[in-house]
Amino acid sequence: MKTNLLEVVMGGVVLVVFAFFGILAYSTSQWQPSKGYEVVAKFDRIDGLMRGSDVRLSGVKVGTIKEIHLDPKTYLAVVHIALTPEVTLPIDSSAEIVSDGLLGGKFLALVPGGEDETILPGGEIMHTQAAVSLESLIGKFMFNAQEKKEDSN
Repeated sequence: MKTNLLEVVMGGVVLVVFAFFGILAYSTSQWQPSKGYEVVAKFDRIDGLMRGSDVRLSGVKVGTIKEIHLDPKTYLAVVHIALTPEVTLPIDSSAEIVSDGLLGGKFLALVPGGEDETILPGGEIMHTQAAVSLESLIGKFMFNAQEKKEDSN
């Protein structure tokens, strides 16, 4: 079998380009082995929050959403949160689902409390605020506008 030098060179170029993009994707992904700890929060609704979404404290990313599932007994959404080891949350801290913009994705915002005692690994954030639905806000706005119109007549 005769090998064509051009085919060998092109194969090598393809492998080098593939390796370059693989290294680039790995270096920009901010992936790190999990060195932190996990806590849990339960919500009535988590519209738009997904596995892998950011967890932020004062606007700074301090973790990610590791897992989301439904509690079959309480019908609450259970969110498992992986936090960096530097972050210690007081036991009266709260978690709220916030939009990243009008049409942006959702992330979990942590609001630290004032207690000295902290949430232990595997513990639960007791105070949570569910996501505000854009549809319900628009509905309330329209209902209020209609109500004002009827009152003026």
